[in-house]
Amino acid sequence: MSISQQRLHILKIAKLKNIKDLCISFEHNNITGIFGPNGCGKSTVLHALACCFQTPEDSQENYKFSNFFLPNPDALWKGSELEIVHTYRQSSQLHKNVSQFYGKSNDRWKPRYKRRPTRNVHYFGVDVCVPLIESEKRNVKINYLIENVGGDIATSILEKASFCLNKHYTAYNIHNAGNGKRFIGVEADGIRYSALSMSAGEQKIFLLLEKIYRAPKYSLILIDELDLLLHDSAMKNLIQVVSERAESHKLQVVFTTHRESILELSNLINIRHIVAAKDRTLCFNDTKPDAINRLTGTQPRPIEIFVEDDLAAAMVKKVAGQLGISRHVSIQRYGAAINCFTVLAGLLLRGENCEHSIFVLDGDVYNTQEDHKKRLEAVLTGNDEHVKGLRDASLEKIKCFRLPDNTQPEKYIHSIIVNLKVDKNDEYAEIIDVAKQIVVVNNNHKYIDDIITRIDLDRGTGLSKIIDLISLTEQWNSYIADIKEWLSQKVTLVQESEHQET
Repeated sequence: MSISQQRLHILKIAKLKNIKDLCISFEHNNITGIFGPNGCGKSTVLHALACCFQTPEDSQENYKFSNFFLPNPDALWKGSELEIVHTYRQSSQLHKNVSQFYGKSNDRWKPRYKRRPTRNVHYFGVDVCVPLIESEKRNVKINYLIENVGGDIATSILEKASFCLNKHYTAYNIHNAGNGKRFIGVEADGIRYSALSMSAGEQKIFLLLEKIYRAPKYSLILIDELDLLLHDSAMKNLIQVVSERAESHKLQVVFTTHRESILELSNLINIRHIVAAKDRTLCFNDTKPDAINRLTGTQPRPIEIFVEDDLAAAMVKKVAGQLGISRHVSIQRYGAAINCFTVLAGLLLRGENCEHSIFVLDGDVYNTQEDHKKRLEAVLTGNDEHVKGLRDASLEKIKCFRLPDNTQPEKYIHSIIVNLKVDKNDEYAEIIDVAKQIVVVNNNHKYIDDIITRIDLDRGTGLSKIIDLISLTEQWNSYIADIKEWLSQKVTLVQESEHQET
């Protein structure tokens, strides 16, 4: 009975190699890109998928678990368990969301190969990417017969390879070197050459396009390390080509990669980040800053907060830390309060995206909505709709610490500290003792600076300890309420949460 319209929905791996309790969805787009650090199990996912199906009798490719999970003294693979959820049509009957289980409890994998679902599967491994000249063992002249490949598929491959590599290919050939050895060749810019003279990336593009364009409808194509050997534009062009072919021929493509720039193509591919936790393997469907950090070693900070000085920066950092997102926050200083409005207006006029930015005032001056409007009107002049829109957008970006009237932040913080009870065994006892000794200063900044100087701390450490202390008081939550409310709304922007689609 004919089987068609296969669609893979979910792979669940209870245990396989170093993967535990992983659930990964392939829904929405036809292409799924699997990201993650080395050793997290990306290739294992592809190997498992390759073995879940038996291929039609006329297929030249078929994969068994022993191809990828060969028993050895360190690993017999007993106890391995996985499951796929898929849909297929068998003659006139549509079977939706069918579960198929696999595992190895004794010496054999179950179910037997002939009892597995039928689907064309094509696996493209890293070994295929080795340049042909490096795998050729002969060091004498190689003779071959040239056979031009014609037809619509060959024309499409030439056209798409030209697009991917920005090079005009005019002929596609098969070179027969005898003894069953055949390899590809091309002609470009009037020069004919074989795979023996191709660059590794060029060879990979042609071999991949061969797989993609000759695969029957509803095939599953698995590509390990898609980005390997390809420069960025060639890789992105290839994904666009593969996406178009997958759409027209109902293909599903799953690939692994380390290249973070592929994230720019999330409209074409499902993004799946996998990472090994202590007791399980997690799959994240959204790209958050921590995922970028795992891929690149660089920590993005998409939340940007502008403050007056170091004290305000320390308070904002504390609030972000209490919410568990301090590593995602960049803090910039603009100096005097009046600069707040100039810098904000300048960014918006320049067309900067300030969606995830705020400007925080200490709250001792310009602490009302009316004050903000007046200052913005002074730096964003005019009455046309564009300027009015900028002023409205600017108002939403200004937040204030909630200070009592007619006081400054340093004096207010000092007043909180001196009213605290001293516990000699408390790590903050010395701060409180020293603060009580400071009664009158000739500069409000000295209320804090003198505490840090007398205890002989560097400024960063001193500010951090003082803010840690006042964050334990009942006044803290009111003081930082506006900043905390805004930051709380950004938590979902940066924190990973596992999505498992069923």
